[in-house]
Amino acid sequence: MEDTELEPSELGTQSYWQKAYTKEIVNFDDHGDPGDVWFGEDSAYRVIKWICQCGIPRDTAVIDLGCGNGYTLMELAREGFTNLLGVDYCEEAIVLAEKVAQKEFPLIKYQVFDIIDGAGQDLGKFGLVHDKGTYDAISLNPENAREKREKYIQKVADILADDGIYVITSCNWTEDELIRHFSEKMKLKCVIPTPQFTFGGKVGSMVSSVAFVKK
Repeated sequence: MEDTELEPSELGTQSYWQKAYTKEIVNFDDHGDPGDVWFGEDSAYRVIKWICQCGIPRDTAVIDLGCGNGYTLMELAREGFTNLLGVDYCEEAIVLAEKVAQKEFPLIKYQVFDIIDGAGQDLGKFGLVHDKGTYDAISLNPENAREKREKYIQKVADILADDGIYVITSCNWTEDELIRHFSEKMKLKCVIPTPQFTFGGKVGSMVSSVAFVKK
């Protein structure tokens, strides 16, 4: 069964995020405000707690794809993780993340990287690959979203260590859809519980968080 593509949105364009992070840099410089936590702190906390309890050593190589302001990596650093890399295709996001982290978490590394078009950039292998919202943004791209999604899935498989874990949080795709999308390269490790709501007698989640391992 093939899932319908999402309606294109400006949230799927680099220019949108460049403008958004340019504003957030100004806000941080003026007021010390690091910016929003996408999908809310509650869902982020649940994923971070799961990562901390899943058994991977604290020196595991961790990459955050589309790190934004670096919130997830800073929380993992607070929990004792030491080998952390954040990448984003917006240079403005990397500038913001470095500003936010520099005093308290100088050990976190950041670099500009486009997971779709990052030809020639070898990031190495990671024991934990994390994504909150980046696959969603790619899925909303007005140009060839399906093809870009497929490139993304291949790249994740390339950088994930053989015994590594890939954790994705999405607000656009359901758990079942994510499992189908990644089924060629990954197998389900577990679904991470997320806040649920009931509407019209049906129970649903605002966000889906899923952990995969390589096939």
